[in-house]
Amino acid sequence: MVSDFFYPNMGGVEGHIYHLSQRLARRGHKVVVVTHRYGGRVGVRYLTSGVKVYHVPHWLVHDQVSLPTLYGFFPLFRYIVVRESIDVVHGHQAFSAMCHEAILHARTMGLRAVFTDHSLFGFEDTSSILTNKLLKFTLSDIDHVICVSHTSKENTVLRASLNPLHVSVIPNAVVCAEFTPDPSMRDPKKSKAGYFASVVAPADSFRHVRLVNSVTIVVASRLVYRKGIDLLVAVIPAICQEFPQVQFVIGGDGPKRVELEQMRERFVLQDRVQLLGAVNHSDVRDLLCQGHIFLNTSLTEAFCIAIVEAASCGLLVVSTRVGGVPEVLPDDMIMFANPEEGDIIRAMRAAIGTIKENAVDPFEIHRRVSNMYSWTDVAARAEEVYRCAMEMPAVGLAERLLRYNGCGVFAGKLAAMIMAVDFIIWMLLDE
Repeated sequence: MVSDFFYPNMGGVEGHIYHLSQRLARRGHKVVVVTHRYGGRVGVRYLTSGVKVYHVPHWLVHDQVSLPTLYGFFPLFRYIVVRESIDVVHGHQAFSAMCHEAILHARTMGLRAVFTDHSLFGFEDTSSILTNKLLKFTLSDIDHVICVSHTSKENTVLRASLNPLHVSVIPNAVVCAEFTPDPSMRDPKKSKAGYFASVVAPADSFRHVRLVNSVTIVVASRLVYRKGIDLLVAVIPAICQEFPQVQFVIGGDGPKRVELEQMRERFVLQDRVQLLGAVNHSDVRDLLCQGHIFLNTSLTEAFCIAIVEAASCGLLVVSTRVGGVPEVLPDDMIMFANPEEGDIIRAMRAAIGTIKENAVDPFEIHRRVSNMYSWTDVAARAEEVYRCAMEMPAVGLAERLLRYNGCGVFAGKLAAMIMAVDFIIWMLLDE
């Protein structure tokens, strides 16, 4: 497994790699994770399951993405692959420079390569155009591609001009045993919120100034534009004004936190909107269990594991209808809204009314989610992808050059040159 995104950083990609690696190891496979350094965490570490993790001493450029080196990673990558006797290299996330380089080097060395795309991209802005061109280059010579939803598959097939038969859909999953409901935590007199707040966010502790029959809405997200935080800033004051018994608890951090703080000060909502900052993964369940409703305002999502975790904890989910989100939960467990302020408020009214009528059984929701998602099933399906990749015929140098040349009139020539130089470097390293 190769990606810039892994523990101790938190996120959907990190959790996916972690749990998939653990399950594959339990199924008898040798699994090695390659990622970059995290602070003082450099060198080789081991997970409790025996999965080996290499923290490569790369420089970081932005948001946990390592500095692209093109060929600088090759010597160390070759050393790891040869030392660990690797058969399949599985790269994760189109944002990861390390992933793209690893797939290029793996194919040069004659190894099988698989890629999992965890995000959706557009086709108009400069960032998306450049990322799509890079993805087209990387996936020109790939054995198989995995996407986490059917919407993500359609997006990736279009972006990289892939044959849909070479792309499989394997959704994310959650460990439902770690996300069990506890309705008593919604009661301020019985909950552990005071302790949780002192650990997670001492600067903004839980006040629990609630009216009778109060409703708590939980948001757990990175506070960035893509997660629809601008919509959240607009929706919260309107909901608080219309429903005096409603409170918001927001977990997560990011550049948009400043706007949430300004909104809270402007509308004097300090007692009703709690900003906890970054929340440890081990504390996410405690955060979710304090809520009745989970709100997701994302502008784009390939899957959104957060709404599955929330549903597993028994929360009613309200989410924008974007990307692969409609594929995640049945319609009776989630209320959808268009990514517009007015429509989100409409969906929130309906959700609050449902909660007031006590029409949601947290334990029944948890039971159903437990039957829908399993990392063991995800690992078994990934295993089939690896098996198919191993059975793919070997590709010669000439065929690889033709594949890269198909990246475009000018980009194709550059891609073929990059691949040819990579091949020469490999020959030199093998001397």
